[in-house]
Amino acid sequence: MAARHIGLPTRVAAGTVVYSATGITLERGRRRLLDEVNLEVRAGEVLSLLGPNGAGKSTLLRILSGDLEPDAGTVMFGGRNLKEWSLLDLSRRRSVLLQDNQLLFPFTVHQVVEMGRAPWRRTALEDEDNEAISESIEATDIGHLGSRRVPSLSGGERARTAFARVIAGRTGMLMLDEPTAALDLGHQEAVLTLARERAAEGDAVLIVLHDLNLAAAYSDRIALLREGQLVACGEPSEVLNAETLSEVYRTPVEVIPHPTTGHGIVLPIRSQG
Repeated sequence: MAARHIGLPTRVAAGTVVYSATGITLERGRRRLLDEVNLEVRAGEVLSLLGPNGAGKSTLLRILSGDLEPDAGTVMFGGRNLKEWSLLDLSRRRSVLLQDNQLLFPFTVHQVVEMGRAPWRRTALEDEDNEAISESIEATDIGHLGSRRVPSLSGGERARTAFARVIAGRTGMLMLDEPTAALDLGHQEAVLTLARERAAEGDAVLIVLHDLNLAAAYSDRIALLREGQLVACGEPSEVLNAETLSEVYRTPVEVIPHPTTGHGIVLPIRSQG
């Protein structure tokens, strides 16, 4: 039976559990990509998913977003089973940037960002379109690219354009799969600063990251995955310790405090000579 449309979203209080995943399991062939993963995502926080290549980070984000269905387990969103939501209602409540997002059609940058406002057509919030689009373009530093066709952009410019489309939706939940992967240092910091600001305003932010130091600096909590299993979940200072990381990443590391912020800095231990 098709999901019933339930209207426009309302804000929830910071700390409210927005997503609840219980027993999430997914197999492909003889390989178990996710193995009974339990996870909560809360409003007002940045939760980062970390782990080695193949740990299941992107797969878990896709399941939470509704893009992929698990073999076992339950995902609750806003107090309802994820399966009960219509695609329109979901698109008004969470914005998703997948890792394999490909912007190859010959749209202009401005047209792509406009697509982020599609869920609000024929609603009262449609009046915010111009403001939301302008803010997103400015925040991602792509104003000078507005009339450029997407196929002509560099990888980093495409990534920033895709991110602008996502934040233009102004939903209460951002789900970002490696949003900093193709970006230079300055734009990496800008993207995660914006994610941090959205969380401070009460949004829930779920990010897949590879950079442990970015995660340490910008996350409220970190979920660490290895071979489809959730190894640890907690504040960065709890999860990002040398013993756990050395085991999970199978390489020796040390964790030292940043001299200014106190955030952990993860460094590989390299032999001399």
